[in-house]
Amino acid sequence: MKLDVTNLTQRFDATTVLDRLALATGEIQALVLVGPSGGGKSTLLRILAGLDVPVAGSVAFDGSPLPRDEESLRRYRKTVGTVFQAYNLFPHLSALDNLLLPLVRVHGLSHAAAVARVREPLERFQLMAHAHKRPAELSGGQKQRIAILRALVVQPRRLFLDEPTSALDPEMTAEVLEMIGELKALGTQFVLVTHEMGFAKRVADEVAFIGDGRVLAHGTADEMFNRCDEPRVRGFFARILA
Repeated sequence: MKLDVTNLTQRFDATTVLDRLALATGEIQALVLVGPSGGGKSTLLRILAGLDVPVAGSVAFDGSPLPRDEESLRRYRKTVGTVFQAYNLFPHLSALDNLLLPLVRVHGLSHAAAVARVREPLERFQLMAHAHKRPAELSGGQKQRIAILRALVVQPRRLFLDEPTSALDPEMTAEVLEMIGELKALGTQFVLVTHEMGFAKRVADEVAFIGDGRVLAHGTADEMFNRCDEPRVRGFFARILA
């Protein structure tokens, strides 16, 4: 994927969250957004995923501009997958039914076709044994992996993941990061917001540091973590990686 963001601005009431943000990537598979809390990472991700519309500026993936009208955005959202830190699983449904629901209700697959589609990924990611459990019966790591799988089984062009491990303990975090790493190996395109800097170094093709609603630095993982000369970025990494 190739992402081009120009003069992106987003406000909520009187607060400017994104301030003429600009970002242009190369042809990459994985973009990781890092930076301080409140800097604008999640707001940017929601716009990229078609969940919010900016007040100004433009976004294009692979040369195709993101639409701004709701009908076109609904069609766009069907082509991508989004994962949040809070899982957003339906508590009254089993893990399997959480996977089947968007395939049947949104994408129009028959129940049999939907079951056939989810069987292989459930087995690949060692989740088949938990397929008939409800979310309350799953660990945090299992719930988040089911949430990622739900986004994946719709066969999206790319995934958007917003701090998917922030609510997890270290062991469960490792489970989820291992799954995301496997997705990278399988060729899945994704944009990831994370505070897991060690993982970001391993998985990112490019890293964008977001602060004060702007991109303060951007480059390859090596350039950002080992050779970035932006003082605020170096200070942030020094604190996080210490």
